[in-house]
Amino acid sequence: MNEPATEEPVLPPAQGEEEHPSLALANSAIALPGGHTVDLLGTPPQANRWLTARGLAPVDIGMQDMCAAQLRSLREQIRSLLSAYAAGVPALPAAVMAVNDAMTRVSTTYVLRWDDKTGPYRATPHPTTEIVDHALATLAGDAADLLTGPDAERLTACGSAPCNRYLLRHGRRQWCSTRCGDRARAARAYARRTT
Repeated sequence: MNEPATEEPVLPPAQGEEEHPSLALANSAIALPGGHTVDLLGTPPQANRWLTARGLAPVDIGMQDMCAAQLRSLREQIRSLLSAYAAGVPALPAAVMAVNDAMTRVSTTYVLRWDDKTGPYRATPHPTTEIVDHALATLAGDAADLLTGPDAERLTACGSAPCNRYLLRHGRRQWCSTRCGDRARAARAYARRTT
């Protein structure tokens, strides 16, 4: 059973997160030892902080539950694509469709509205929704670039259980952080001693 951790862990970004915000998005749900998890997008204020830290939204856009849920949903679809790519298996069509939908949802013009009394008129979408849609499009586009670009061959899952983060391999490094590397080495040493 996964229990939410009470505090957000202070983890360094995994290799590649700074260049690819979609990788940071995929890594925003963190599995910790002991069955604990941390969701950096768990509440609308957390989702707003996460977007703001990456320059994808202003400090307070009035993020609502629906918008935070859309961000979490895109995260799961991107995680699915990264997992499929890292494992060398076909991606779920729904994940591909969700990323494509996010990339193409951004409005480039005023939308048509209809008032029962005054008739048709053109209007901008809700400002918060528009900001979130642009952020989703940016993240989805980055995921598509990551999976089809030169960095794709370096994409891998962290090699330390129970970690669920992804990284871009650099040399022989297989872990997202020093903490995960230390945990994996300690587990190997313990296994050698007990056999």
